[in-house]
Amino acid sequence: MPLHPRDVLRSTGADDHWLVPNCEHYAGSPRKLLKALDLQAARGFDFDVTLDLEDGAPAGAESEAVRELVGIVNQHASFQPGQNHRLGCRVHPFDHNAFADDLHCLAFDLTSPLAYLTLPKAESVEQAQAALQMAGQIFSAAKKPFPSIQILAETHGAVRDVFAIAALPEVRFISFGQMDFTSAHGGAIPASCMKSPGQFEHPLLRRAKLEIAAACHAYGKTPTHNPTVDYNNAAQTQSDAEQARWLGFGRMWSIHPDQVSPILKAFAPASEEITKATAILFAAQAADWGPIAFDGELHDRASYRYFWGLLCKASAMHLDLPDEARTAFF
Repeated sequence: MPLHPRDVLRSTGADDHWLVPNCEHYAGSPRKLLKALDLQAARGFDFDVTLDLEDGAPAGAESEAVRELVGIVNQHASFQPGQNHRLGCRVHPFDHNAFADDLHCLAFDLTSPLAYLTLPKAESVEQAQAALQMAGQIFSAAKKPFPSIQILAETHGAVRDVFAIAALPEVRFISFGQMDFTSAHGGAIPASCMKSPGQFEHPLLRRAKLEIAAACHAYGKTPTHNPTVDYNNAAQTQSDAEQARWLGFGRMWSIHPDQVSPILKAFAPASEEITKATAILFAAQAADWGPIAFDGELHDRASYRYFWGLLCKASAMHLDLPDEARTAFF
C-alpha cells in the first residue's frame, strides 16, 4: 500500500502555518461585531473575528465596552458548543488601567473559548513576558484554557526584540501595527507610507515587515500583516495581501467586511498550484518518496513538504481539489 505523505514527510514544526485562517477581521463596536459574527457563520468560519477593545472602546468607558461586546458574543447563535468558530480579542496595553479588567471579563464572563489574545504596544520582550504572566494568572484563576497569544509589534522595542518575542512558547502570532510604528518615527516616515505603495517601499517599514516575518518563520509562528486603510478599494486590498504574502506573511487584518474575500483570495493557492502539487506528490509516492525529475526539475522531500502543505491548505480552505488527490490524501 502506498505510503501517505503525512507518514513520510517529517514535520518541520511549522506545518500548521498552512491551516490558520488567512484573514483576521477586527470589530470594535456592537454593530460591527454583530455584522462580523453573522458573516463568519455565513461563510463557514473561514476567517477569524477579533474583538477590538483597544481602539474600539470609547475613552473612559472601557469597562462598559468590554462587557457589552462579551455579552453580544455570548448571545450570538453561532457561538454554541460544537461550532467551528474562532474568536480573538485585542485588549488594552499592559500599562493601561483597563488591561486587567479586560482580561478578567474575557476569562470569567466569556462563555465561548477564546482562540487567541492580542497584546498591543509591547515595548520589549520583558514587557511582553510580564503581560503574558498576568494574563496567564487571570485565566488560571478563572479555570479557563489559556489562549494562544498574538503580540502586536508596533513599537521600536518590539521590532528590536522580535526574535526573542517569537521564541516565547505562548506566542502563536506576531502582528505588525504599521500606523503606530510609522507615528513612532516622528515624521521620519511620511504619512503617505501608511498606505500603498509607500508601506511596501519605505526602507524602514519594509525592514520591519521582513524582520517580523523572518522571526516568525524561525520559530514556527505566524506573521500577520496590517490592514489596507483604503477599505473601500477591494482591488487595493487584494494587491496588498498579495504583496504581504510575497514578504512572507501568513495572514492579514481586515477592517471592513468587504476586505475579507480579497484577502482570502490573495492567500489561497491557485488552481494551477494545486494541480502541480497533486502531480508531484503522486509521482513522489510512486517513487517511494525518493528524488524525482518533474518537468525538467529535481524534487525531493524538501519540496514534497512544501507541496503537501499547499494541498493541506487548499483542503482546509475547501478549495477544489482533483478527485484523485482528495481520495488518496484526505
